[in-house]
Amino acid sequence: MHRRNFLTLFALTLLGAVNHACGKERLSGTAAASKGRIVVVGAGLAGLAAAQELQTHGYDVVVVEARERIGGRVWTSLQWADAPLDFGATWIHGTQGNPITALADQINAPRITTSYDRAITYNTSGQPLSPAAASRMAELRAQVLRAIAIAQDAEVDRSIRAVIEPLLQQFESVSEAQRFINFILNSEIEQEYSGSIDRLSAHWYDSDQNFEGDEALFVQGFRVIPELLAQGLSIELGQVVQAIQWDQSPVRVLTQQTEFLADHVVVTLPLGVLQAGTVQFTPDLPPAQQTAIAQLGMGVLNKCYLRFPESFWPTEVDWLGYVAANSGAWVDWVSFARVANQPILLGFNAANRGRDVEAWSDQHMVADAMQTLKTIYGANIPAPTDYQLTRWATDPFSLGSYSYNAVGSAPQMRQQLAAPLGETVFFAGEATNEDYFGTTHGAYLSGLRAAREIIER
Repeated sequence: MHRRNFLTLFALTLLGAVNHACGKERLSGTAAASKGRIVVVGAGLAGLAAAQELQTHGYDVVVVEARERIGGRVWTSLQWADAPLDFGATWIHGTQGNPITALADQINAPRITTSYDRAITYNTSGQPLSPAAASRMAELRAQVLRAIAIAQDAEVDRSIRAVIEPLLQQFESVSEAQRFINFILNSEIEQEYSGSIDRLSAHWYDSDQNFEGDEALFVQGFRVIPELLAQGLSIELGQVVQAIQWDQSPVRVLTQQTEFLADHVVVTLPLGVLQAGTVQFTPDLPPAQQTAIAQLGMGVLNKCYLRFPESFWPTEVDWLGYVAANSGAWVDWVSFARVANQPILLGFNAANRGRDVEAWSDQHMVADAMQTLKTIYGANIPAPTDYQLTRWATDPFSLGSYSYNAVGSAPQMRQQLAAPLGETVFFAGEATNEDYFGTTHGAYLSGLRAAREIIER
């Protein structure tokens, strides 16, 4: 079972031709390119990959993006000049054969690696796990995985919660064993796939593939990749798409400010936005596509970066685990002391708790995080000098972090989500990638796939 948590850092200068729309009607002509006019909705990795591929093959391409920046769920904060932080995607998950590695090599982007072997886990009282406790944790992990493996051979799919409940009921609710099991479920499943165990499909939650190799992050932040892909593209920022009318030629893409006409459209809207129905398709999407949108899950993984005057935790480790009494509460932390020589800790909140904390004030969230750190390292640790937080579930242009396979869904639904609308509208994004959903490389590869579907027509 592999992990896909998110970590951080900085950037280059913007290389693409990024233009703010002036609000006037954008009636496209096809004179600029003999192969036709393409509108790409979304300037995340999927949209930028598709746009670059199509432009390379002679199409006239414009990318329309709702935000005032490129990257989508790749977003590097430069608030701390000496420590760029990734709010969204951070790692190249498995560097061997990964297309993101190849892109990074093109620009010689410096990278560093974190290791899950450099980790320490603390019990509920804040003490490092004893050898006996670590052994007990390993035994319970084996039981969790055995229960899931049995469930995956059953005819009827169930949630991971339903599968694990008989195991949990063997122990008292306040027992160490229950806390260990909850830690395993949150740290190794919910924070990996972003969905709640109440909704994650036992059959299909881990049906994705992975690349071998290190977990690498960018010294300058993940934004170096969208900046590379944006080179030479025409990108209209601040264009919130409201409707796509695809039963006519040319296709009409209507935004809050204007309209774009195209021979083909590539839609890279996140699954959360498709589920919200804020973009109207006319005619409606086909039933199979609507079912896929409704049944697949959109999860949450939020971050809390805390900066301190100095490191008060073990600086030789990258990962800090905490067996919380309150399931899912600050169970995983990343230290930047070793990899970046910075006194910064990153705490995660995933799934149900990830959604819940978005309603908290910044001060409440930081105080809650500090309570966990004080439990582990003592009441006299210094207060943070600054903090940065994410709230992906309430971001109107993502409405979540990345997709997962929920009970009632199946991997082939991602193919249904990716199915073109006739010869005109094509779909990309991590949620359309059956093998690599929830990843940047999955998003990038989906953009190339959508571009090839147009080119081959």
